[in-house]
Amino acid sequence: MPISAPMVDTHCHLNFDAYDQDLTQVLDEARHQQVTRFLIPAVDLETSRSGLRLAEQHTGVSAAIGVHPNSTATFGESLLNELRALSAHPCVVGIGEIGLDYYWDKSPKQAQWAAFEAQLRLAAELALPVIIHNRDAHEDTIAILERWVVDLPPALRGHAGVMHSFSAPTPIAERALACGFFIGFSGPITFKKADELRRVAASVPPERLLVETDAPYLTPEPRRGQRNSPAYIPHIVERLASVHRLDDDEMARQTTLNAERLFRLPT
Repeated sequence: MPISAPMVDTHCHLNFDAYDQDLTQVLDEARHQQVTRFLIPAVDLETSRSGLRLAEQHTGVSAAIGVHPNSTATFGESLLNELRALSAHPCVVGIGEIGLDYYWDKSPKQAQWAAFEAQLRLAAELALPVIIHNRDAHEDTIAILERWVVDLPPALRGHAGVMHSFSAPTPIAERALACGFFIGFSGPITFKKADELRRVAASVPPERLLVETDAPYLTPEPRRGQRNSPAYIPHIVERLASVHRLDDDEMARQTTLNAERLFRLPT
């Protein structure tokens, strides 16, 4: 049966070119599938601004601001100050996506580290949760986060942020949970050969799970090969429900509650 409980796509790049021609239709199709709220993360200053513009224009849309590790080569104090100014916008619910990416060689590691730590400090200053990008940088990412959470303000303790589109081994998930992070799963949790990722997901308590598409990327089965869409969130919810042996609606309700708690969304 279709899922009847409302769901939240906590990571969808609706401000990317892939949706320039039909964003209203994409949102309508998602709502028809009970996906009623959407969080647009940023990858640089321009997408921080464009995400906020869409949040102003569309019901149920929130945004995060920040600079993706692959965009950090020219990161500096002036850019950080611009992010701080944008943070005053009422649609901002987080800082991200930020982190480390050792798969692509688009920014030196030292620049990535400096930008990551600067944006973590900004998040603590503003008491906003973070959206963490980690690709092939598991140990460095979690080590930086473990140092950061030591002096968090009370509002972020136990609600530090989300490990976006999680792909690391179980020990990294355990360390992230200990730091107060939620764990986000996207399309790969549905892939036929993703048994190890599903084992990781099974180790995460349901009250710490989030669902996301990373649209337009990482399209889940059985839609793989198509442009991704928030309308496909039910495929991810259903897979997580199966892994945890829960009813689909129960998993939908739990992940929605988790999103509301972390990003302080209206209930």
